[in-house]
Amino acid sequence: MLTHQPNQERVAALVRELLIELGEDPNREGLLKTPERVAKAMTYLTQGYRQTPQEVLNGAVFESAANNMVIVRDIEIYSLCEHHLLPFYGRCHVGYIANGKVVGLSKIARIVDCFARRLQIQERLTEDIAKAIQEITGAEGVGVVMNCAHLCMMMRGVEKQNAVTVTSSVLGSFRDDAGVRAEFMSLVR
Repeated sequence: MLTHQPNQERVAALVRELLIELGEDPNREGLLKTPERVAKAMTYLTQGYRQTPQEVLNGAVFESAANNMVIVRDIEIYSLCEHHLLPFYGRCHVGYIANGKVVGLSKIARIVDCFARRLQIQERLTEDIAKAIQEITGAEGVGVVMNCAHLCMMMRGVEKQNAVTVTSSVLGSFRDDAGVRAEFMSLVR
């Protein structure tokens, strides 16, 4: 995890250089403040480098006798592909079987964002979320399924507008017990 704040002036200067290299005039009216806006946007879109799951939890882990499946579905995700710096976006579904501890429901979405706000590939993002939930809760099992559209496939390259990438990561009983995995998958469809 990176801990420093990006130098906004340096990032803006680099964006200005990029605009010139691409054949644009950074002094034309529409682009005058673009370097600063891009620097601010990139700092926001990569804020996950300056966060940990423990920090975003803010202590919202609670003792519980519950031993049932907890699922938060349809968490919107927005991330940047590390290969092209283009966005990918979609839905993330997170489930776990409590084992003495539960986590505040909104914190699950914050953990998703903590990892999504880094340069990513969807495969690693899915796994990072599952491992963090497992570590934080000590859950009997964890499942994460993600469905995303990637602008690097839509805007360039193969230009496939309707392609959706689906990834899953299952740990513990979600991996070892076909019935648990099937129940989770049926509930997130």
